Amino acid sequence: MSQVRRQTAVLPRPNWGWQDDAACRGEDLMLFFGPDGERQPERDIRERKAKQVCASCPVRMECLNYAVARPEKYGTWGGLNEDERSAERRRRMRRANAA
Repeated sequence: MSQVRRQTAVLPRPNWGWQDDAACRGEDLMLFFGPDGERQPERDIRERKAKQVCASCPVRMECLNYAVARPEKYGTWGGLNEDERSAERRRRMRRANAA
């Protein structure tokens, strides 16, 4: 009687260490994830403030790469909002397909 060994793919666990060095650590989450029903003028101001925090962040690219790879649908990640990340995701896919 032979034993069949079943192999399953094990995905690597995400590395969350970059978050310890994030400039947003300790900031109010509402700065990065606006409230439901937020009006556009308020959203523009909030996103600009969030992006200012991201601009000086030592782990900005790690954050952005995480958000693009998941994909995170909401909030400001790595200095980009939802629409900007979606465009970045498309750019990366086009580059990968062209390579």
